[in-house]
Amino acid sequence: MKRENPLVVIVGETASGKSALAMEIAERFNGEIVCADSWTVYKGFDIGTAKPSLADQRAIPHHLLDIAEPSEGFSAAVFKEVAQHAIQDIQNRRKLPILAGGSGLYVDSVLYDYGFLEQSDPVKRALLDAMELPSLIAHANKLGLDMMDIDIRNKRRVIRHIENMGVRPTKQPVRQSTLVLGLQVPRDELAKRTEARVDAMMAQGLEDEVRQLSARYGWDAEPMKGIGYREWQDYFMGTQTFSETRQKILQNTRQLAKKQRTWFKRNNSIQWINTRSKTVDLVTTFLNN
Repeated sequence: MKRENPLVVIVGETASGKSALAMEIAERFNGEIVCADSWTVYKGFDIGTAKPSLADQRAIPHHLLDIAEPSEGFSAAVFKEVAQHAIQDIQNRRKLPILAGGSGLYVDSVLYDYGFLEQSDPVKRALLDAMELPSLIAHANKLGLDMMDIDIRNKRRVIRHIENMGVRPTKQPVRQSTLVLGLQVPRDELAKRTEARVDAMMAQGLEDEVRQLSARYGWDAEPMKGIGYREWQDYFMGTQTFSETRQKILQNTRQLAKKQRTWFKRNNSIQWINTRSKTVDLVTTFLNN
């Protein structure tokens, strides 16, 4: 490995095969994986987040799994800090860090060295939390805040935008000595993979996992709002069938994939790939230059 302090990044939609590709690269190039996922950071949330199996974790070291308490939440700012520490540690041991995941903000926080804003005032946050989303949007408009790049369907992001009075995190040029790869999967193939993935989760015991976690943490815990978990609440209340629950998970997963696709398509630093051989060639060339 000739290149100093290299970092390989793998992004793409849910079920696109990021984890498998990261494993392959890690095995071939003496690497370790840093997981860039806003849900697999939580302890105990395993099946619904498609957390890497114990066998995979034994075969290749994985970092930033199971580091957050479900009752406390987690943030991109914290992720950036611990991810940079993990990357540095892997490089110090002369191994290749591979940042892999579909949480765009988490990935970009490392790629562009985001400067995050200070945490909000708890009292103000409670007042905003009590407001409905339409009222929050009206309040933001009244304050004259630019909502152009804000996901106005996401209450948390609207609240954060109001708290910061429209000030955005700072962003630096893309990290040097970094190869960013994006997995391209045809839409019909991705749809098949998504369905197979959800059915595999069901077969592995997702219902029991959600039942136990909801009883332990309640439905308001941050990771309980994730796809694969929140859809079960109506089922447990008896107002929704198992089939309807499965369909909701599929629908929400497809919507997530669309958001991920939109996020990553805006990043001109990504080299899009669709074959394993091309990936190996790109990584080999990158490391030897």
